[in-house]
Amino acid sequence: MAKRSTTKRGATKKQLGKGIGALLKNIESDIASNNEEEVKQAVKELSNVIAMIPIEEIERNNEQPRVDFDEEALEELATSIKALGLIQPLTVRRMADKQYQLISGERRFRASKLVGLKEVPAYIRIANDQEMLEMALVENIQRENLNPIEISTTYQRLKDECKLTDAKLSERVGKKRSTITNYLSLLALPPKIQQGLKEQKITTGHGKALKSIDDFALQISLYNQTIDEGLSVRALEEQVRRLKEDTGAKPKARKPKMPDGFLEKQKDLREFLGAKVQLKVNNEGKGQIVIPFSNVEDFNRLLDVIDL
Repeated sequence: MAKRSTTKRGATKKQLGKGIGALLKNIESDIASNNEEEVKQAVKELSNVIAMIPIEEIERNNEQPRVDFDEEALEELATSIKALGLIQPLTVRRMADKQYQLISGERRFRASKLVGLKEVPAYIRIANDQEMLEMALVENIQRENLNPIEISTTYQRLKDECKLTDAKLSERVGKKRSTITNYLSLLALPPKIQQGLKEQKITTGHGKALKSIDDFALQISLYNQTIDEGLSVRALEEQVRRLKEDTGAKPKARKPKMPDGFLEKQKDLREFLGAKVQLKVNNEGKGQIVIPFSNVEDFNRLLDVIDL
């Protein structure tokens, strides 16, 4: 079977060779000469290109406050990466020639190193490209040939890299917040199912139905059944309903909706403290900030981060 230089539907995946290498080398001079149009075009191209970067050329961001990772979860992710490869690319910032700093995807980065990958797929960021990147990603999401995981990943990049709240993201891309939430939830599915969505073996509707089950093993089992029997979305939803009835499982109770902005602040606190911070807020705006710690050492680390 002949190899193709692009994925079935989506971003080009290239080695960091002549084309993209030349592009990166010209960016600094364009920035220095204030050539905004050239920089804008470069950012637009980079936002849509997945480059294969040697993992040894990527360094952690020392300002990343999160230091504790669930080892068991990392091992599970590593196993999936070994079997399927890295489905969601990392995002890195170019620091110099053959030198990159990790922006997002540290769990994937660590798991890839555990597996022994020599190179990883990544989106490349450059200095001072924030506003242009946002415009490029918003333009990219309007394309009609993106698969569900490419759409989900672009939404996540807009949230993570461009610091957009759910409300701002909804406004930028012209989609309902519920639609965006449904797409983002697909990124929590097992890698095998995400790959199925990328290859369009199943639809977003199938992914949403599978996401309503908490058990990964059951998700994979139903996914396989969907592929083998060609189940429609409605048929899969019926299977899920019966499964919940048979096991006595009940759908998750809906949590009270947080006021606008609080989920983003909770995420910011989690990233800053490197802990699973919880914001509990009632309709009157009263609430609590809960900061868990695993031991005395972790408690002291939190005090150092807070500077107490």
